[in-house]
Amino acid sequence: MQFAHLAQRMFNRPLAIHPDKAEVIMAALGERFGITRMVRVDGQAIDVSASMFDDEPYEYRDRDNGYDMAGPVAVIPVHGTLVQKLGTLRPFSGMTGYDGIRQAFLTALNDQAVEAIVLDVDSPGGEVSGCFDLVDTIYAGRGTKPIQAILTESAYSGAYAIASAADRIYVPRTGGVGSIGVICMHVDFSKALTSAGVQVTFITYGDRKADGHPEIPLSAEALERFQADIDTMGELFVETVARNRNIAASKVRDTQAVTYLGAAGVAQGLADAVAAPDAAFRALVAELA
Repeated sequence: MQFAHLAQRMFNRPLAIHPDKAEVIMAALGERFGITRMVRVDGQAIDVSASMFDDEPYEYRDRDNGYDMAGPVAVIPVHGTLVQKLGTLRPFSGMTGYDGIRQAFLTALNDQAVEAIVLDVDSPGGEVSGCFDLVDTIYAGRGTKPIQAILTESAYSGAYAIASAADRIYVPRTGGVGSIGVICMHVDFSKALTSAGVQVTFITYGDRKADGHPEIPLSAEALERFQADIDTMGELFVETVARNRNIAASKVRDTQAVTYLGAAGVAQGLADAVAAPDAAFRALVAELA
């Protein structure tokens, strides 16, 4: 994937991703775009340095359905940064596409050899676009076959939204759930361009057409409008988790995007049990026997 295309998908748009992962991605792209400092809305400046994703590409099989069969159970990987369209059925280059997850899930749901579906989740989340449509697809599959989310460490933000659509969620002792919120990183290149002797002139139709462009500072009006959009998406997130987990929306909202480790997530109603992934899987197989 070209870096410019990746930058378009990461900057100046809402993300359902853990803030720490967002900073790692900024660091990975920073050197290539001349970014050395990132400023949060709260005014805190963060130094970033070159870093690359540490996830290894997934090796494909011929005629792959997007899931592995472990006995009668289809195991669908939900790993790394989540994006709307990756064009592959499996995680690749540290990312998983909602398109691939959806295809794998629907195939498994209609596969007569599959008696249950496991979402193997280890992800900090990713793009908002496409996330909640996928969540609704998984939620609608409840009752057709058992669907369980077995975390192979953590499910944060968009990844937690996906996990919440399952019938049950198992989290390991050192794994985490939560980060139920939305974040947007606006990059302002205006001072850098001015220092380089570059002046950008926008010729627009519509007073707000250039809002959010990185070549100009973010105006108060634009910030207010973008915050309203983020709030709307955040409320959708809250309502979706409340529906999926059958808990009050106010309780979900009150988490304020906090992350919870292991048993603390269970206490909050965001997971059903603390269990090592292999133990959770064996329990599911025993139920099917």
